[in-house]
Amino acid sequence: MPAEQLEHFTLECADLERTRAFYCDLLGLEAGFRPYMAFPGYWLYCGGVPVVHLMKREEADRPKNNTGRLDHIAFKSVDPEATLGRLRRADVPYEENRLWDVGLLQVFVHDPDGLQIELNFHGALKKQDSAS
Repeated sequence: MPAEQLEHFTLECADLERTRAFYCDLLGLEAGFRPYMAFPGYWLYCGGVPVVHLMKREEADRPKNNTGRLDHIAFKSVDPEATLGRLRRADVPYEENRLWDVGLLQVFVHDPDGLQIELNFHGALKKQDSAS
């Protein structure tokens, strides 16, 4: 059976509280239920689903194998004005990309550990000539 749906991704964080605050306070995810585990962490919910797992493990507890490279993670997002306002107030740098022909505003920002996050605001732009 093929994979059916992405359930979550897990990020190992240098500072759990700083990373939780970034994803919750700036991006709008919510910390919620997390079952007991042998290491500290958070489960962050988006639309009622725990899609981001944060963890902090000591060096001795880390897996010995390399799990690969993750370039970025994208979230379907709403309310670009409020989101950009929160980023500006928190002095978090971001870049915008406008895809006029599909009405998509993309915002790129980096989390506290350097992972690039893409926020996609579908319908945020009126389809028009990109020169306008």
